[in-house]
Amino acid sequence: MIYDTFAALGDATRFAIVEKLLKEGELPAGNLQDVGAISPPAISRHLKVLREAGIIEQRIDKQRRMYSVRPQAVRAIGEWAMTYQEFWQTSLDRLEAALLQKGDDL
Repeated sequence: MIYDTFAALGDATRFAIVEKLLKEGELPAGNLQDVGAISPPAISRHLKVLREAGIIEQRIDKQRRMYSVRPQAVRAIGEWAMTYQEFWQTSLDRLEAALLQKGDDL
């Protein structure tokens, strides 16, 4: 699942859609068109990719399709990032030590 999530978010337009939904909450598809200069059919295709990846969900409200970010998707991204936090922090600490050592050698 996490691979599908990152693959879907790898597109700038889809990332912008998710950011907008996170900031503003549930929105109809028409309110998502300002994330880029794209057509309504293109927005629909991006929303489909995000739905299939499990990042957003769709709710039908009369004639409108409403979209929101699935909390489970945000939680999965956060958990994935936290599993690698120690690795990256250790790597950055080693890099900092190596750069400081290099500076002392000059």
